[in-house]
Amino acid sequence: MPSDPLVLGFDTSAAHCAAALLCGDRVVASVHEDMGRGQAERLMPLLEDVLGQGGTTWAALDAIGVGTGPGNFTGIRISVATARGLALGLGCPAIGVNGFDALAYGARDVKTWCAVPAPRDHLYLSANADLPVRLAPVSDAADRTVICATDTPAMAAAGVRVIAPVHPIAEAIARVAMARIGQEVSRPVPLYIRPADAAPSREAAPIILP
Repeated sequence: MPSDPLVLGFDTSAAHCAAALLCGDRVVASVHEDMGRGQAERLMPLLEDVLGQGGTTWAALDAIGVGTGPGNFTGIRISVATARGLALGLGCPAIGVNGFDALAYGARDVKTWCAVPAPRDHLYLSANADLPVRLAPVSDAADRTVICATDTPAMAAAGVRVIAPVHPIAEAIARVAMARIGQEVSRPVPLYIRPADAAPSREAAPIILP
């Protein structure tokens, strides 16, 4: 009798570093650490910790689930690059899961909007967890009910009714990835909704001597 698939899901798309290990429908281990920076240094040790808590190894994984955003540009790149590298080294699929699919997983009301906080009192909004996604001011969701992991002051002021997701972000990513095992999926790519805020340096480039 075949054993249940073992899936490791992780996410660094916001101010956190989160991972969960699933065996079939059962959460074997889960860690969520809030952090504004330092995900690049913390992610691999955290994944090792989760595997250790689950009493398993990298070689036992059947798939990797990774959050592809939207969210913090650097954080998304960290997770996606890590998932691609692990998949290549382990020979198992890396399955990208956008934040809206993760938010909506297990929700009973499919008509509820999903929202991810964005800078400057904006939201990334998705109706029924379906793409396309739009970047909109919080006022666009006024008097609506949304599934969102964070209830910001601007959302409260606009009368946005926030429903917490059914599963924590890393667990939801792992569950969505679990459901997609065996399907034809392309390698994970970041879900960017807006251009990066970063601007080129105004300083003159250094002179490279021959």
